[in-house]
Amino acid sequence: MRVLHVDTGLQMRGGQWQAFYLSQALLAAGHESVLMTPEGSPLSTAAAKGGLPVAALRFGDLWRASRSFDIVHAHTARAHTLAALAAVRRLVVSRRVAFPVGRGFLSRWKYRRAAHFLAVSNHVRQGLTEAGIPARRVSVVYDGAPLLEPSRLTGPAVAPAIDDPRKGSALAREAALRAGIPLRFSTDLSGDLREAGMFVYITQQEGLGSAALLAMSASVPVVASRVGGLPEAIEHEATGLLADNAPEAIARCMRILTGDRELAAAMGRLGRAAVEQRFTVGRMAAGTLDAYQRLVS
Repeated sequence: MRVLHVDTGLQMRGGQWQAFYLSQALLAAGHESVLMTPEGSPLSTAAAKGGLPVAALRFGDLWRASRSFDIVHAHTARAHTLAALAAVRRLVVSRRVAFPVGRGFLSRWKYRRAAHFLAVSNHVRQGLTEAGIPARRVSVVYDGAPLLEPSRLTGPAVAPAIDDPRKGSALAREAALRAGIPLRFSTDLSGDLREAGMFVYITQQEGLGSAALLAMSASVPVVASRVGGLPEAIEHEATGLLADNAPEAIARCMRILTGDRELAAAMGRLGRAAVEQRFTVGRMAAGTLDAYQRLVS
């Protein structure tokens, strides 16, 4: 199968990593997979460094190239728009966000152009069907996380450094102050998770939470907001702790993990087991390929 992935992201966030992992997995399985992304973007750089086929994203090139691929897979909202304008025939769209689908004419047109949607969680799937997308055109494919070396759990709490008002950095900072624990905002999660004592993921809305899955893969217990698809990724009081978006509620969860290191370690082990069972890159790629094959056939 020949698959063209389109991603417009200018940062290397969860969606870009999923596109990278998926392209790797498809190539390893013997399929042709090309990433089309803005020239010089972090995904373009990572793909080139990883030996993945990559092309610069230009509308004319997208229009021409899409005719020779079995599937065009849009990984961002803007990529969805560009592919719809290019009249891509077999367009698959990843839907990773939890906010409502627009109801305007242009939004309805764009969503009709997609042949199939891959929702990152059941929560996101519900949002699509509530917006009028037929259930038969939506599949749930959870993110996949690579398995990291287990953390020694000796370092500070770690949170992702994301400049996005929908992510709760200020709320996480206030909760850490109340709990009396240090909190590091990380731009290198894979590196900082090697020592992290816990992972703090606070957000106003979330499709699933691939960063939380990465922490779980490193056996790091997670404190996260009880919103969106996060309860599908994190089992409360088993693989982590879910909290309301209030400083004291989050601080209480932090104190539990710092006050009982055996509990924290046990949650970390269960989190890693959950990733191994449900959230591997292999499972993500297999679910995606299954959707491709159903569409082609």
